[in-house]
Amino acid sequence: MSALREAIVLPLVFLSVVLAASLRPGAQVTVVPPSLGSLVAGMVLFALLVRSGAIDPHRLLHPDRSALANLNGLTVLLTAFVASAQMITMLVPESGVPALIAWVVLISLLSQALAMGPDRSSLLRGLMVTFGAAFALKFIVLATLSSPAEGRMARALQLLFEGVTLGGVTQRTPHTAEGYLAFLTIVTYLIGVAFLPSAAWHMARIGPGAHAEVRLRRVERGSAGHPTESDTDTKA
Repeated sequence: MSALREAIVLPLVFLSVVLAASLRPGAQVTVVPPSLGSLVAGMVLFALLVRSGAIDPHRLLHPDRSALANLNGLTVLLTAFVASAQMITMLVPESGVPALIAWVVLISLLSQALAMGPDRSSLLRGLMVTFGAAFALKFIVLATLSSPAEGRMARALQLLFEGVTLGGVTQRTPHTAEGYLAFLTIVTYLIGVAFLPSAAWHMARIGPGAHAEVRLRRVERGSAGHPTESDTDTKA
C-alpha cells in the first residue's frame, strides 16, 4: 500500500464518513455522536474486518516500520473503527419498536458472521446488503410512515400498520437531504473498506458439508523476492 493512501486518503475517507454520518440536516443542523451500543457493535464489526482479512493490522503496525509509519497505521485503524460505529448509529432507527427490532437483527447478523468466519469478499457483500436493507427501512419505510399520508405508498403503509400503535413505530421525519447524505456515506464507507490493506492470506472451504476441509493459503516472499505460497490444512 502506498504511503499517500495510508497517510492521507484512508484517514480522510473515514473521517468524512464519521462527519457525514453524524450530521442531521434540518432547520438546525445537529451532530449526533455514536451511542454506547454503536461503539460495542462497531468493535464487533471491526473484529469481523480483521478476521475476514479485509484489514491486516500487521501491515499497519509492525516493529519493522518507522515510528511515523506506525502512527499513520494507527490513525487508519482508529478512524476505521470510529467510522464503523458511526455508520451503525446512522442506520439504526432512533427509538421505539423499529429501534428494538433493528438492534436484535443487527446483533444476530454480527453473531452469525463471527460464527461463520466469512472471507473478505463475502463480508463486503454482506455489509452491502445489510447496510442497504437498513437504509431502506429507516429512510424509505419509516420515513414514509412518519410523514403525512400524501401519496399512495404512504397511505398503503399506514393502512398496513393501522393495527400497530403509531407512537411506537413512527420516527422523527428526516430532512430530504438526510437520505441522500446517508446513501453517499454508505458508498464512501464501503469504498474505504475495500481499499484497506488486506491480509496476505485467504480462507477457502473445499468440499460440501459441515466437515469440509478449510485451507489457509498465505502468500510469502521467497529468498529471491518472488512470491511463494504455503498451504495449511485444517478441518472445520
